[in-house]
This record gives sequence, C-alpha cells and structure tokens, in this order.
Amino acid sequence: MKKLLITAAALLTLTACSKVTLENYEKINVGQNKEDVEAILGGASKCEEKTMHTDCTWGNDSTNIKVTFVGGKVTLYSEKGL
Repeated sequence: MKKLLITAAALLTLTACSKVTLENYEKINVGQNKEDVEAILGGASKCEEKTMHTDCTWGNDSTNIKVTFVGGKVTLYSEKGL
C-alpha cells in the first residue's frame, strides 16, 4: 500500500510540473522561433528533422503539443488532450 501511495504521489508531482498545458499552448504563435517556444514549454520530448521542416513534440501520446518549424520558425502547431 505504501508503495502505491508513493507511486501515485510521484505521478501527481510530474503531472503538476508539466508545461504542456492549454495556457502555454495558447502562448504559441506562428512566426515564433524555436527558442521562444522552448522558453514556454521547455525542451521538446522529441524532434524529427525532415527535408524542409522539423516536427517537435512536447508531452506524450495522450497529452501533447506538436509544433512544425520551417527555417526555425513556427508554421503549424496543434494540441491533443489538453
């Protein structure tokens, strides 16, 4: 039982500290550079370099913010589960 409570507390702490929120999502705008987005959301969970753009994701499969950068600037962004 004690182990379950510790695990639950740890998960709540991680969730509470997440910068992947609707409030932060609403701070992102087309034309911002990657550094501006990272100042809002922190480091991306993953980034994938494509030929003409870079796709970055903050969060996990169920709750995330995805941003597409072209020339280091936001061109497209979306959210899931916020």
